[in-house]
Amino acid sequence: MGFFKQSSSGKGESLNRERFQGLELLTTAVLVSDKDGLVVYANLAAQTLLEISRRALSGQSMPEFFVENKAFADFLLKSKADPFGVQRQVFELVRSSGSTEHVHVTLSSPEDARGMTIMELREIEQQLKVDREARMLDQSIANKELIRNLAHEIKNPLGGIRGAAQLLEVELPSPDLKEYTQVVIKESDRLQTLVDRLLAPHRRPHIVAMMNIHEVLERVRSVILAEHPKGLRIVRDYDISIPEFLGDLEQLIQTVLNIVRNAAQALGPQITEGNAQITLCTRVVRRVTLNRKQHRLALDLQVIDNGPGIPAEIMERIFFPLVSGREGGSGLGLTLAQTFVQQHEGIIECSSQPGKTIFKVTLPIQSEATAG
Repeated sequence: MGFFKQSSSGKGESLNRERFQGLELLTTAVLVSDKDGLVVYANLAAQTLLEISRRALSGQSMPEFFVENKAFADFLLKSKADPFGVQRQVFELVRSSGSTEHVHVTLSSPEDARGMTIMELREIEQQLKVDREARMLDQSIANKELIRNLAHEIKNPLGGIRGAAQLLEVELPSPDLKEYTQVVIKESDRLQTLVDRLLAPHRRPHIVAMMNIHEVLERVRSVILAEHPKGLRIVRDYDISIPEFLGDLEQLIQTVLNIVRNAAQALGPQITEGNAQITLCTRVVRRVTLNRKQHRLALDLQVIDNGPGIPAEIMERIFFPLVSGREGGSGLGLTLAQTFVQQHEGIIECSSQPGKTIFKVTLPIQSEATAG
C-alpha cells in the first residue's frame, strides 16, 4: 500500500488519516496538500502555529499562508517537480490573527503521494530558543564543575590561614597587633561562608514529593512583604487548575525567593515612591521541549517587576556565579536558582527592558505515575 490511498468518496485523493495519527504527537507543524496545493490535513502543532482549526484549514490554498504567496507557489511547483528531493526555504508566515513570523519551510512530494505535498513549518525563534537552552545547559554544567573544583581548592588552604592567624595572635607581644590578626581571621571566615554557599546546592540531597506551586509562591510572598511592608505590591495571577507535581519544595521556595528578592532589591527607588510592583504569574503549557526532552505538560512561572531593568552589559552573564548588578551583591542568588531549576529538568530565562523585567521558570509537570 502506498503512502496515501484513494478516497472512497470519489471526490479525488485524500489523506489516509489513520496512517498519520503519529503526527499529532509532533511539536513540528505539519500540513499536507493535494495536487492543487489545497490543505487536506494539518496536525495539532500546525493548528496552534496558524491559530486556526483543522476544519477551517481544510481546503485552503497553501500559498495563501505566506506574505510572499507568489514566491511560495513557485517553491511548491519546484518541490512537485522533484519527487526524490526535499526543498527548504525561509518564508514569512501569516497567522489567522494577522500576525506574521518567519519560519523554516520544508517541502517534500514523495513519489507515491500522487501529487500531494508534505509541508513542515519550524519557527525560527523556537529553533533559536532550543539552541540557546542547549548552550545554557552545557555552560551551567561547566560552571558547576569549575565552582566545585575551585571551592575545594580554596577551602583547604583557607583553614590553614585561619589557624595560623589564631596561633600568631596568641604569640603577639602587644594587644594592639591583634587587630591585624583579627582582620585575617574575619576575612577567612567570610571567604569560608562564600565557599560554603557555592558548595551548598551540591551537598543537599534532591528530595522530591508531590507539591503545589502556589504553596511555594505564597510562602515567598509572605517573606518578601515582611521585608518590604510598605511601597511594594505583589500581584497574584495564578492558574489554580495547575495540578500538583513532583518537586523539591525547599529548593523551589529558595529558587523563587532568590528571584523575587532580587526583583525587590532592584525596585528600591520605586518602593520609596510607593509604586513598586511584582507579579507572580502561573500558567500551564503543553508539549514543550526542555533540555532536549519533550514533555506533555509544563509549568510556566513568571516573576515580573516594573523596575529599571538589568544592565545590558551583564544581561548575558546574570546566571554566572559572582556576577551581580547590585553593589554589595554576592552574585550567587540566580546561580543557585538556575542550579535548582535544572535539577528539576527545567529551564530559567530572563528578558529585561526599563520598566519590565521577566524571569521565566519552566518546569515539567510530573506526577508519580508519569515519573515511574
